[in-house]
Amino acid sequence: MSLSDLFGGDPFVPAQQARTEPIQQRSTARLSGLLDAAAVVVDEVGFDRITTAMVAERAGASIGTVYRYYPDRVAVLQALRERAVLRFRSRVAEQLKTNAPQGWWEAVDVAITAFVDLYRSEPGFRIMHFDDRQGVPVVVDPDTGYFARRVAGMLVEEFGLEGGDELIFRLEVAVEMGDSILSRAFRSDPQGDERFIEECRVVTHDYLAGYYGPSVR
Repeated sequence: MSLSDLFGGDPFVPAQQARTEPIQQRSTARLSGLLDAAAVVVDEVGFDRITTAMVAERAGASIGTVYRYYPDRVAVLQALRERAVLRFRSRVAEQLKTNAPQGWWEAVDVAITAFVDLYRSEPGFRIMHFDDRQGVPVVVDPDTGYFARRVAGMLVEEFGLEGGDELIFRLEVAVEMGDSILSRAFRSDPQGDERFIEECRVVTHDYLAGYYGPSVR
C-alpha cells in the first residue's frame, strides 16, 4: 500500500449536505460555482457578515438558486469547509506520493506544508477556522480523528512507529497545536507570518520526537 493510498476511500462524511443533491453536470457546476462565490465573499467580508444574498450576487445566480441547495448561510459555510477539508486531504495524498518521504518527520511536514500552501492559494481556505466567536456555530468533523488515524497508519506501516491509541492521541494533540499556531500565522497576514509557520514545525516535531525519537528537520 502506498502512502497516498492511506488517504483513499471516503475521507469525509459531510456534516451538512446540500438540500438537493446535484445529479446532472449542469447542477454540479452550479453548486461548485456557489461555493466558489462563497469562498471569495468569505475572504472579503469574513464569516460573520456573509449572507446568502452576497453569495448569489457574486455567483451571478438568484437567491432561489442558493436556497435550492442550501437552507441558510450556515449550511453554505459548512459545505465550503467540507470542500476545503477534502482539498487539503487530497493535497496531502498527492504530495506524499510525489515527495516519497524518507522519515516520519518528512511525512508529517508534508501535511503542514500542504496546509500552508492552501491557506496562501485557495480562496476561502480560512473557513477551516471559523467558529462561534464570529457568529457561526462550530462545525465538528463527524469523523473525528480521521486524519490522525490515517497518519498513524502511515507512520506505523512505512516508518515502524509503535501504533495503537497512544500514537493516534499524540497525533491528535500535534494536529491541535499545529492548527492553532497556523491559525495565528494567518490571522492578519494572507501569506502567513513565517515566524509562526516555522514555530509550528518546531513545536510539532519536538513534541512527537519526545516520544518517537529524533528525526531530521
